[in-house]
Amino acid sequence: MRRVYVGDVHGCLSELDALLERVEFRAGTDRLCSVGDLVNKGPDSHGVLRRMIDLGAIAVRGNHDLLWLDRGLIEDPTLEAWLRAQPIVRVEPDVIVVHAALHPHWTIEDLEAGIERPEQIDFAVNVRYCTADGRRPPSDWPPPEPPFVPWDEHYRGDRTVVFGHWARRGFDRTERTVALDSACVYGGKLTAWIADEDRAVQVDSQRG
Repeated sequence: MRRVYVGDVHGCLSELDALLERVEFRAGTDRLCSVGDLVNKGPDSHGVLRRMIDLGAIAVRGNHDLLWLDRGLIEDPTLEAWLRAQPIVRVEPDVIVVHAALHPHWTIEDLEAGIERPEQIDFAVNVRYCTADGRRPPSDWPPPEPPFVPWDEHYRGDRTVVFGHWARRGFDRTERTVALDSACVYGGKLTAWIADEDRAVQVDSQRG
């Protein structure tokens, strides 16, 4: 089984299909996992959710997923139930999946217990910059000055954290993290990371 993690799709079904073709995704053998923000902004959010379900995929929820759930924008109850069932953080033996960020004080035990409090969820799906104690800047654009730094500069865990949410950062592989939001819905690329090969694959956006 290969584990294929995909960045923020945002309703871009054609690009998702093209990416899966490029990685030679094998349904029933490989496992697909989204880092969140499957919906909103793009042309076919419902189609993306259907494709994920058809492929037996899993995900974490992102801020736009939560927005659609809160506003009741998913028309099909089956699609809504699937998205609502996805956690905020997934913890695997060697990988942690979150949409945006991990708080510097969170431990593996915290993550395994579940990120459920509103302030925890807000941090996990929205943060890009913070301090060593988790304080957030008033704004993250333009980039804030120290002591605010990218959240992952505080991360010291031994598992690779796979995340999205940061379109301006694009695909970025560090020793401990993989950033996968490469701005597909804005005309950039859609990116997948195949964990077991430590290999990234990209397709161009069709939104020109």
